[in-house]
Amino acid sequence: MQDRRLIEIFLELTAIDAMSQNERPVADYITAFLTRLGFSPKEDNTREITGSNTGNLICPIGTGGNFALLSHMDTVRPTKDLKHVVTDEKITTSGNTILGGDDRAGITAILYAVEKAVKEKAQLNDFTVAFTVCEETTMLGSLSIQLPDYIKGGIIFDSQYRPGKFIFAACGAKYFNVKIIGKASHAGISPEKGINSIAAASAIISNIKQGRIDDETTVNIGTISGGEATNVISPLTVFDGEVRSFDKAKVDKVLDEIKSTVSRISGEMKAQYVIEDRWDFEPFVLPKTSPVYIKINNAIINAGLEAAPVTSLGGSDANALNARGIEAVNIGIGAQNPHADDEFILIEDLYKASEIASQLIRKQ
Repeated sequence: MQDRRLIEIFLELTAIDAMSQNERPVADYITAFLTRLGFSPKEDNTREITGSNTGNLICPIGTGGNFALLSHMDTVRPTKDLKHVVTDEKITTSGNTILGGDDRAGITAILYAVEKAVKEKAQLNDFTVAFTVCEETTMLGSLSIQLPDYIKGGIIFDSQYRPGKFIFAACGAKYFNVKIIGKASHAGISPEKGINSIAAASAIISNIKQGRIDDETTVNIGTISGGEATNVISPLTVFDGEVRSFDKAKVDKVLDEIKSTVSRISGEMKAQYVIEDRWDFEPFVLPKTSPVYIKINNAIINAGLEAAPVTSLGGSDANALNARGIEAVNIGIGAQNPHADDEFILIEDLYKASEIASQLIRKQ
């Protein structure tokens, strides 16, 4: 028989409208929830770094243990005026907003598992729960989260995969920004005196291979802007893109090729250029011998599911934690079609995700 309490928590959380940098209402909900259970969640001091109106929430259970269960508090789009549609099989919306299962389903699974264990007076492992900000935008929450030094591993409840699958390897993404600097002149009276930055940028972009480069590498140019008026030779055009791969060296190689193309064509067209790049998130691959790999694999099996390690070309807080030396995996919670108005979650998957959390936090 279904425990309506799990669904109740999920409906309450998804009804909260809280996008990146405005996670305070979710943080308040979680703080009140855990405080009622006798725990003491605290905010870290990262608001100046993230720009959020709350810090990340961190709550040790027992001594805090050496591993943490994490989910992020922000949604990518608003859930204001969300209208839930609940059937015996799934939860979705009327189609006017996203559901927000990414990542309120992860928060629900963790909170429900903790509450149920407390109510049942179950013996608990020592562990920590943490809830991050700004995952959907910058991952600055997890990049700066002030976890205690004793935390060596993290299990992120955030993947759209169905419960049982867990991401042990994920790509990294390097952002790049290109400014093409031309020279303004009148487009009708003296076009030959100008250097058209739009024309130069167009030639550069047409010579950059985009899409899937190989099985583990992609390139995309996502934004472009430039120009002042139709009667002005454009003096500045800017475009942004990213390179993704599981191999950091391959990312740098592809980006070097892009830089070479920018330099060559800019020179041919007498334009100047500036290129900047940075890692949005770095790739990671956990070996099967990793304590976190073993821990989640066993928890999934003990929850009665088939453990299925998978890779991902998307990023998550797991990338940020691994880059900081905290081994982490991202596990399937079943929030399907994330970021879309037809997002949904199967109720059985919500239960399965909470059962995995239960296996992690209870003494066996």
